Amino acid sequence: MKIFERKADLNQYIEDAKFDGKSIGFVPTMGALHAGHLALVSEAGKQCDIVVASIFVNPIQFNNKEDLKKYPRTFESDREMLEKTGCDVIFFPSVEEMYPEEVEEKYNFGALETVMEGAARPGHFSGVAVVVKRLFDLVHPDKAFFGKKDFQQLAIIRALTKQMGSPIQIVGMDTVREADGLAMSSRNRRLSAQEREQAVELSQALNFIKQNKNNFTLVQLEANAIEKLSRNFRVEYIQIVDGHSLQSITDWSQSNYPVVCAAAFLGDVRLIDNLEF
Repeated sequence: MKIFERKADLNQYIEDAKFDGKSIGFVPTMGALHAGHLALVSEAGKQCDIVVASIFVNPIQFNNKEDLKKYPRTFESDREMLEKTGCDVIFFPSVEEMYPEEVEEKYNFGALETVMEGAARPGHFSGVAVVVKRLFDLVHPDKAFFGKKDFQQLAIIRALTKQMGSPIQIVGMDTVREADGLAMSSRNRRLSAQEREQAVELSQALNFIKQNKNNFTLVQLEANAIEKLSRNFRVEYIQIVDGHSLQSITDWSQSNYPVVCAAAFLGDVRLIDNLEF
């Protein structure tokens, strides 16, 4: 496995691989890897000749500077896990390497980014798009692999490739969960032992909606799901939306692809989750 910290070195490797007719699968990450990331890498290895994973904590997508400081950085263990999973290349740039000059690009995704995560974290998705666009331009992947846990981000990435006029195939993969149902996340390691026990309540609340979808109105389902969370949770949203437009729906007839999405703080850790219907 090769590790590149400089864009020029990665560029040369990619050029050589493309010249040899190799297909490239790409898994962008911010590190602090878990089984969900490794599932993406494993699938990329099945579908492509070469797997490139990036590890870069992108500062311009953080609204909260304290959150940026606290984000786990575990490169050595990440490297070991990626090597065991069959990753061929790690791109591990510095902030200066990715952003040698002040970032001026801005992206607008219309209604996709004004709801849920976009409403709670203004400018977040523009920051995500900036780094993903730069990474795509460096890696030139045939396919890029993303987890559905970040459901809105996946929709934004699909919209970004359309704006780019890019042929990159975006592959969305199902959320990987702990045995009790908690969605795997790099942030989970910041939970205390007590908070970790309580965290599963978020996925349980979403499952309550799915199991009772015909027993209440959608507004009642959302309210009931929030009430099922302990008082230690600070809920930002639990919304049933159309999975294509991400706009809230008030009746099942308004969507052929409903998804319930949620975000809530447990202590100072922000958890997100979703469930497709």
